[in-house]
Amino acid sequence: MSGTSQGPAPAVELVQPAITERHVNGTVQSSTPTSAPTPTSTPESPVASDAPAVPAAFSAAPLAMAVVDRDGLVVTANEAMGALLGTATEATETTETLTGRVAAELVDLASDPRTWHAYREVLRGRQARLRCTRRLKRPDGTSLWVQVSVAPLPEEERAILLSVADISANRQLQARLRHLQMHDPVTRLPNRAFFFERLTAALERDAYDVYDAVGTGRIGLVYLDLDGFKAVNDTLGHRVGDRLLAAVAERLTRCAEAAGHTRVCTMPGTSAGAPLVARLGGDEFALLVEDSTGTEQLADLAESVLKALQAPFDLSGQRLSVSASIGVVERQSASATATGLMQAADTTLYWAKADGKARWTLFDPERNAHRMTRQALSSTLRAAVGRGEFVLEYQPLVGMADGEVRGVEALVRWHHPQFGVLTPNRFISLAEEDGSIVQLGRWVLATACRQARRWQLDHPDRAPIFVSVNVAVRQVWDSDLVADVAEILAETGLAPHLLQLELTESALMGSAGRPLQALKALSDMGVRIAIDDFGTGYSNLAYLSRLPVSVLKLDGAFVRGFQFETPQEDRDEDDGQPNPADEIIVEALVQLAHRLGLTVTAEGVETDAQASRLRRLGCDTGQGWLYSRAVSPQRIAEILGAAACPRA
Repeated sequence: MSGTSQGPAPAVELVQPAITERHVNGTVQSSTPTSAPTPTSTPESPVASDAPAVPAAFSAAPLAMAVVDRDGLVVTANEAMGALLGTATEATETTETLTGRVAAELVDLASDPRTWHAYREVLRGRQARLRCTRRLKRPDGTSLWVQVSVAPLPEEERAILLSVADISANRQLQARLRHLQMHDPVTRLPNRAFFFERLTAALERDAYDVYDAVGTGRIGLVYLDLDGFKAVNDTLGHRVGDRLLAAVAERLTRCAEAAGHTRVCTMPGTSAGAPLVARLGGDEFALLVEDSTGTEQLADLAESVLKALQAPFDLSGQRLSVSASIGVVERQSASATATGLMQAADTTLYWAKADGKARWTLFDPERNAHRMTRQALSSTLRAAVGRGEFVLEYQPLVGMADGEVRGVEALVRWHHPQFGVLTPNRFISLAEEDGSIVQLGRWVLATACRQARRWQLDHPDRAPIFVSVNVAVRQVWDSDLVADVAEILAETGLAPHLLQLELTESALMGSAGRPLQALKALSDMGVRIAIDDFGTGYSNLAYLSRLPVSVLKLDGAFVRGFQFETPQEDRDEDDGQPNPADEIIVEALVQLAHRLGLTVTAEGVETDAQASRLRRLGCDTGQGWLYSRAVSPQRIAEILGAAACPRA
């Protein structure tokens, strides 16, 4: 919405006509619709000699009034009517000037069909009253808002009374109040209410194909907030913060004006003006681009905003530098809603902040779909445990020396009814965020221990295998892990040394207080503690002598570094290059672990060449696709029945 705001018209009796604008002096140029023909007359039209009598106070009344016959012609008018319409220069000329004129033309009652029909119904005596609001133009070019009332003249069937009240002052007051209501007092920019009104109107316009011939049917939004603005308020006070917001508003307005000028120059004849700049609240601003030409236009605008805000602000001796994070959305108007646009812009703004701030980010449907999927998973994760949607698969841990299965790692899978089978990397981080990892972790622990005990009972002739279960640090903090493990081992009958708990290196290296006490208690119980993905985190070797760790699991990245057994000259160019340092590191880690009384498991073993080198380096066990992928409990039972682990 631009220009002077036009508020709602006063109350209307029976009919509320549209507000239009008319000239009232001399001959009137009318845009009367074909459905509402305008009666014609001239000032010289004869007036009936038996004119209806009017009260003596009629002429001196301050309210502009005229008596109109049933044909719609002015019989007589008072001085106030002539002064209001600007047709009389002297009071004595009032009646002569207006008598015989078409009343509907004087106050623009024939410009729309609804009002014209209602007016004729009053003339014919079929309707009691008409009241409407009109904007009229005087001969001198000034305009005024009036409220027009038409009603039968009391005790006179031959005529009706037309009264016109000047409500311009009231309309101006309404306009000023609306301006205050729709603008931000700090920056003087349109506020959130104004912005959404304009956005909604633009979308509705495009939805009904009412936009002009040069319209694109697209809409764009640049949504930003200032990085670190809260620190300005907290350290320098809200007065300085308000000055900063006002200065930012000025620069954004200049960016919008420059963008509008650029578009006019590059697209002559376009009807689109400068983008609307609004303050949505706090340190949030938005630039609305109607009839946008594509993402390139929005990207250029966002880039100009970033550059404009880079220069320091000098605020009464305070020199401040700020940056902004910006979300950019551009799409077809027909498929957009105000709520959907703002949600997309807010999401994209969050991406810009997460990616490092002081940048703009364009809305990415695929990234948003991933976010929506995460949200859907998070909202159903807790209930999924109770519904039995999780299952465990097991990957063998094989002795490097003899190829015999020594243990298995339990890996949880989510059989989601909508998204199919999901691996842990899709939902474990969500479970840690919302705390459902405690409930899920206990289920995994109990299920894995129960299954390990079942294998032990089903294969009494072979040495029992251990089961390794991953544990999140939040499980240690938010639950009594020691009590849970003790209870589960007692319920399932599994010996403590047949349970191995895996924690990531980064989690273990930062362990102190309660987590460290819990790990020591578990170790004293006989449970094995393993460091998962060793070598990719802090790698603080001093911790190895203090933590109750019994197993190091080397990250698969080291194993991939020496995947070739054939000489360099016999390899193809596409085979890649081995990293000799990886083998040296693995050898050193294995020797260090053995000196500390720890065993070493290599992850990601995929080839015989890798297994052979790991065996020569003294690695104790291996895990990877060379031996088996994660499989069902039934398949593990079949493997246990064999002499050695079959190759995948």
